[in-house]
Order: sequence, then structure tokens, then C-alpha cells
Amino acid sequence: MKALVYDGVEELGFRDVPDAVPQDGEHLIKIAAVGICGSDMHAYLGHDARRPAPLILGHEAAGTIIGGQHDGMRVTVNPLVTCMECPACKAGRENLCPNRQIISMQPREGAFAQYVAMPMRNLVEVPDEVPLDKAALAEPLAVSWHTARLAIEALHPTMERRAIVIGGGAIGLAAALALKAMGLDDVTIAEPNDTRRAFLTERCGQKAVAKAEGDAPMVIDAVGFGGTRAIASAIVQPGGVIAHVGLGDSKEGFDVRRATLQEIIFIGTYTYTAQDFRDTAAAIFDGRLGSLDWTEERPLSEGAQAFADIRAGVVAAPKIILSPWP
Repeated sequence: MKALVYDGVEELGFRDVPDAVPQDGEHLIKIAAVGICGSDMHAYLGHDARRPAPLILGHEAAGTIIGGQHDGMRVTVNPLVTCMECPACKAGRENLCPNRQIISMQPREGAFAQYVAMPMRNLVEVPDEVPLDKAALAEPLAVSWHTARLAIEALHPTMERRAIVIGGGAIGLAAALALKAMGLDDVTIAEPNDTRRAFLTERCGQKAVAKAEGDAPMVIDAVGFGGTRAIASAIVQPGGVIAHVGLGDSKEGFDVRRATLQEIIFIGTYTYTAQDFRDTAAAIFDGRLGSLDWTEERPLSEGAQAFADIRAGVVAAPKIILSPWP
């Protein structure tokens, strides 16, 4: 099969690789669409020791089951494979499983390929009327759905339901969409990139500003750098909530003193539970997350250029979706 392989820092090769082989309980998925994630970019830049070269990246995927009793079923892929036996899994918090694996990270190759193998429990059937390129957004949208759910649950009931999202990439946009789907009408995205900010406003119908100013009872940091943590610490209201989903770096920035003196809740959020993933897929299918027409599509064979363009900051769309087939 053909795959886009991470060969080293800022090096990707599109070439033949051994076919994906399903293990017991797994199904072979013919990939129709796969998105480029921020974590893929971290690996591409050599910033993720969990993803050493050579490795097939990619974990935001949808496609069709090939063979077996579910042959032909259209599915979106939950890439988080967990043990289903530990206390976290039994509590419905599979994202905290100590034995969790995710495709695109050793020992599981990713979905920047024509095929990938996954357990049936990781697959959600996609209705015929839903395009697979939109179904592939279930994974990044689920990350933000999980973040939005936890932030809303933590917000004190007396506080105003209003939020500022720092970062207008896919996760930030998805967080804004999830918050609105959960009943928050007043959501602002802070995005310094002029091109992306215009895209958010004109194509995505979002309220987007260049700089996070004022204050808000809820702040979602969808970037995760020291600088954005400092901004979140400064603009969150006393008694408010910061939900941190970005993984930009591990530098200082969060104001622990202010958080302590003003009882600010800080929540670190990672991926999603299996229920969050299913809920997100359902919200895609029934239109609660909008038209989802803000992606850019390219062939997988041109994936290396797509990564380079994202690196150069010349991509307006929050998400590039790659297709492995001519």
C-alpha cells in the first residue's frame, strides 16, 4: 500500500510500505480521508519523542471496512486503543488508561496510508448521507468536545456562560463549535494570524479577534504555549475556569498565585472518552456542529507540501484533509 512516512525532522516520503494486517478482533479499513493534526506537526518538527522516525503518522481518519461481516460499512475511526480492563476504562475514562495506544504512535502505525487496522469497538458507523471527509473530523472535534464538556461542568452555576478561546486552529474552532452546541451563545476566538482570522469570520461564521482582551468566566487554551497560558491566567474571571487542551510546550506561564487567590479552576484535558467520541460523531451527523465546510482537501501524495505549507503559515483553513487515493 502507499503511505506518507515521517522520515526525520521536516522530512516526509510518499512510498510503498507493507500492507496493514488486522490482528484478532480487528478490521481492515480502506482510508478515504485523514486530517493533519497539530500533534502530527509536532512530530514533523522533531518535537515529539513518542513518534520517532520512521513512522506513519495520522490519526484523524474515516473510511470503509474491507472484508468480514461488516464489509462495506462506512466508519469514522476512534484512534485511541485502550485495554478496557483497568479502573480508568471501567469508569468510562478510557483516555486515562495507563496502557492506551494511539495510531500514529509506536507500536501502532498511523492512517496517512491507504489502509489501517482497528478494533471494531473503535469504529463508529457513518450514515450514507454524511461525506467521509466530514466524518474524519470526529477525532479533532471530539478533543474539543471533551474539553468543552469538562469546562462547562466545572463552571460555577452562578457564573455567566461566556467563553474566550485562545487559538483559531482546528482545535480552537472545534471548541467554539462544541461550546455553542452545548448552549453557549457568546464565544470569541482570539487568533493573531490575519489570514486565519478572516477565514474564521467569513467562512466559519465565528466571532474572531486578533488579541484576547477583556475577561471571561471560561477560557480555553487551544494553543498551549507559555505565552497563551499567561494570557489565559490574566483574562479568566475570579472563580472562573481555564481548560487547557493545547500541547505547544511545557514552559511556565500559568499564574498559580492568581489561581490560588481567586479560586480559578485549571483543567488539563487530553483526547476524549469513548462516549465523547460517539457523542461528537452524532453531533456531526445531525448537524449540531454546523456545515463543517472549512477544510481544505489535498491528495496524500502531496502531503509533504501540505506539511510545509502549514509550517510556513500560509494555510488559511483550520484543517487539511488528505485523500490516499488518486
